[in-house]
Amino acid sequence: MFLSVIVSTYNQPDWLEKVLIGYQYQRYTNFEIVIADDGSNEETRELITRYQEKNLYPIQHIWHEDDGFRKTIILNKAIQASKGKYLVITDGDCIPRADFLEVHKANAKKGYFLSAGMFRLTLDVSHKITAGDIKEQRCFNIKYLQQLGQPKRFFKDLKCRINKNRQKTLANTLTPTRASWNGHNSSGWKADIIRVNGFDERMRYGGEDRELGERLINVGIKSKQLRYSAICLHLEHKRGYVTKEDWERNHQIRKETKIKKINWTPYGLVREPTL
Repeated sequence: MFLSVIVSTYNQPDWLEKVLIGYQYQRYTNFEIVIADDGSNEETRELITRYQEKNLYPIQHIWHEDDGFRKTIILNKAIQASKGKYLVITDGDCIPRADFLEVHKANAKKGYFLSAGMFRLTLDVSHKITAGDIKEQRCFNIKYLQQLGQPKRFFKDLKCRINKNRQKTLANTLTPTRASWNGHNSSGWKADIIRVNGFDERMRYGGEDRELGERLINVGIKSKQLRYSAICLHLEHKRGYVTKEDWERNHQIRKETKIKKINWTPYGLVREPTL
C-alpha cells in the first residue's frame, strides 16, 4: 500500500462520520485510514466499527485512554501502525474534497513534504452539511455554502472558487502563507517522519504540528505549497483544551528547534533510554 491517511479525533463522532464519508468518494482509492483516537468514548468506537464493517476502505483504530490532550502521542502510535510509505496527516473535523488524495499522491516527491489548505466553516454551516452534500460535492461549491449561511470572504473563498489547475498553481505561488506542516492537511514520506523521530510528545495544543515540519526542514526536507490545490472543509467546534501554559511551553520548544537547528526529538517515536 502506498498511502496511509492518519486522522486524529477526540469525542466528535458526528464530525468524524462526515470525514469518513468524504473518504468514501475519493478518486484515488489505494489507501487506508488510521484513526488516531486521543481517548474518545464508546460512541466514537461504535461509529468506527460500523464503517469498518462497511468495508469501504481499510480502517485501523488506534486508541489510548483519555488523559488530557495527548494528540502527539496517539499520532506517533498511528504512524507506527500505518502500512503506507507515504502519510497524509489530517484531523477528524476536516472533510476531504474528492480530489484530495489524488492531489497529494500526484505531488508526492522525494525530498519534500506538502503543506495544503482548509476552508473553515462556521458552526452553523458545519451542522448543515449532509452526507448527500459530500457525495455530490455541493459542500465544496462556494455559492452553495453561502446559501447555507457561510459569510462571504473574497480571498478565503478562492479556495472553493478556483477550479482550473493553472489558477491553483498561480494562487499557491502568490500566497504569502508559508508552506508549513499543518495538522489539518499535510503529507510526507513515512521514512522522513521516522528520520526526525515523529512528533515531540512533550507538546500539547499549539504549534505541535509545525514543530515537526521545522525539524523536517532542518534535516533537509523542503516544503511545497498546495494551499489552493488539496482542499478540505474544516468543521467548527469548541476548543476547551487550549491553555496559555501549553502555548508558552510549545513556543519555547519551537524556538529551540529553530535556533539550534534541531532535526531529531528524543521525545518522539523512539524514546531515548534516559528520558
